[in-house]
Amino acid sequence: MESVYIPVKDMMANAPGFRSLYSLRHIHFEEVYADIIDRAFLGTLRGPIDTDRKKLLDFLQQSMEGKVISKNEEFFLKSPQGELEFTLLAEGIRKLGLLWILIQNGTLLAGSVLLWDEPETNLNPKLMRTVVQILIELQRMGVQVFVTTHNYHLLKEFDLQLAPQDKALFHSLYRDTQRDVQVASFACYDDLQPNAIDETLGTLADREIRQQMGSLGQ
Repeated sequence: MESVYIPVKDMMANAPGFRSLYSLRHIHFEEVYADIIDRAFLGTLRGPIDTDRKKLLDFLQQSMEGKVISKNEEFFLKSPQGELEFTLLAEGIRKLGLLWILIQNGTLLAGSVLLWDEPETNLNPKLMRTVVQILIELQRMGVQVFVTTHNYHLLKEFDLQLAPQDKALFHSLYRDTQRDVQVASFACYDDLQPNAIDETLGTLADREIRQQMGSLGQ
C-alpha cells in the first residue's frame, strides 16, 4: 500500500539540493521532509492517465493557472506568464502544486493513503474550498485521507461538501480525567463532542456581543 505524509512545513521551495544534503549530513530535519521531496521527484507513470486522475489534474491546473515542471531539482509553475519559481509563489499555490505532482506521478491512486497535517497553514482562505474539494474527490477515487486541523473553516468546508455516499468521519482527540488520550468519532460534524474549536468560537462570539452591548450602554 502506497502512503504519503505531507508535513506542515512546505518543502517545495526548499527542494534544490536538499536530498543530497540530507543524505550526507546530520541536519535538524525529520525524515518526513526528505520523504515528501523524494515522492515529488518520482517520474510519471507509464501509460495513459485514467479519467478520474485527469479530471483532478485539469481542475488543479485551472486553479493554479498552470502546471508544475521541475528542472535541476527546482520546481516551477509553467503558466501563460512563463515559468515561475516556486520560491515566488504563494504557499497555497505550492500546496496545490504538490497535490498535482502526487496525483500526476501516481503516488495518490486507489488504495493509497494520504496523511496531511494542517493543510490550512498559510493557505489563502479562498483556496480552502478548492483543497477540500480535491481531498473529497481523492476519497471518492479510493484514496484513504487523514487530515488534522485546528481550523473551523476547513472543517465546515468538509461538512458542506461531503455527500451522503461519501465515507467520512470527524474525530476529536482529548484527554480524560486520568489524562489518557481518548478519541470520539462522528459521521456528522455538528455531533462532534468534545469540540474545542466550536467552544472557542462560541466564547469569542460571546465576548464580541458583550463588547457591543457595553458600547451601546455608554
